[in-house]
Amino acid sequence: MMTTPAAPNPLQHDRFMMRSRRLAANLRDLRNAASQLPDAVVLLDRQQRIRWFNHAAENLLGLRRPQDRGAALQQRLAGSKLADWLRGGAHEPLNDAVAPGQADSQINVSLLPFGDQEQLLLARDISHLNRLEQVRRDFVANVSHELRTPLTVIHGYLELIDPEDVPELASVLDEMRVQSKRMGQIVEDLLTLSRLETQHHISDERVPMAALLATVRKEAEALSHGRHRITLQSTAEADLLGSPKDLHSALSNLASNAVRYTPAGGSITIRWERTPDGAVYSVNDTGFGISATHLSRLTERFYRVSSSRSRDSGGTGLGLSIVKHVLNLHQAQLRIESTPGVGSTFACQFGQARLLAPGDKDEDR
Repeated sequence: MMTTPAAPNPLQHDRFMMRSRRLAANLRDLRNAASQLPDAVVLLDRQQRIRWFNHAAENLLGLRRPQDRGAALQQRLAGSKLADWLRGGAHEPLNDAVAPGQADSQINVSLLPFGDQEQLLLARDISHLNRLEQVRRDFVANVSHELRTPLTVIHGYLELIDPEDVPELASVLDEMRVQSKRMGQIVEDLLTLSRLETQHHISDERVPMAALLATVRKEAEALSHGRHRITLQSTAEADLLGSPKDLHSALSNLASNAVRYTPAGGSITIRWERTPDGAVYSVNDTGFGISATHLSRLTERFYRVSSSRSRDSGGTGLGLSIVKHVLNLHQAQLRIESTPGVGSTFACQFGQARLLAPGDKDEDR
C-alpha cells in the first residue's frame, strides 16, 4: 500500500522561511557594505575570472558591469603592470602601481586566497599618502637648504674667535664649535637623504674597490684615534658598477658607526668577499650590540637605540637611512645581525650584475 506524504508542518515551514529571509538580508547587507568600501575588492574564481567587484574596483581598476563579470581579469587588465603581476603569479603584494582606471592614481595591490580555491584581489589608493610623502620630502629639503647658509656663517665666526683671548669662555666656545659642526652634519645628511629619496636611477661608473676600501679604513682609523683595532680583509677581487660618491657614503657610514658604538679596545673588521650570488661588503664589530626588537627599525631616519649614547658619539641618526637608499639604487640588500654585549655585523649584498673584474676597462663581468 502506498502511503501519502505527511503534510508539511506549518511551524517548521515558517521557521525555514524566516531563516532564509534572515540569511538573504545578511548577504545583502554584506554585499552593500563591501560595495561601499574605499578599497577595490574583486572576487575571482579558480581560473581568475571575475565573479564580483565593488564600486571602488570600477574607479581604480576600470572594471565595468555587467560586461566584465565572467571575464578573465588578466585579459581585462592587459597592458597594465597589474596584468604582468598576475601573470607572474602575484606571490608578493604589488606596491605603488598606476591604477588602470585612473592614470593619476597609485595603488597597492594584494591577492589573497578565498573560499574553495578562489581568490580575493584588494587594491588600495595610496595617492594621498604619496602626496603627503612628497610634501614632507620637499619640506625637509627646503628647510635643510635654508639652514645651511646661517650655520656656515655661525661656524665661521666661531672659528675666528680664539679661546685664548677669552679664557673664561674657552669651554663654552669649544662646545659651541662642536654643536655647530654637528648641526651642519645633520643638515648635510638631510640634504643627501632628500636627494636619494627622489632619485630613481644612477649614472653607473666603475668603482675601484681596493682604493675605496683603503679610504674607508683610513677614515675609520682617523675617527678611532687609535682606540680600536681596525683590520681590512679583501678577497673578492672585484670592482663595483655604480655611483662612487654614494657607495663611498654608504660604506663609510657603516665603518664609522662601528667605531662610534664600539668601546675603546674593541676590534672592527671590514670585509669584501665573494658569495655564490655576488659579493658582500661587511663591517663586524665587538661593540655594545643591539637587541632584536630594534633591528627592523634601524634604517628609519633619526631612530636611535639609545639617545644618550648616539648623542655622545656624534651620530646624526641618518646614516643607516642613507645606506638603505644607496643600496636600493644599486639593487643591493642590507643585512643586520647583532647580539647585545657581543657585537654587530652590517652586511651589504651586491648582485653579480654589479661586479666587474678589477682594472677591466671594458667592464666585462
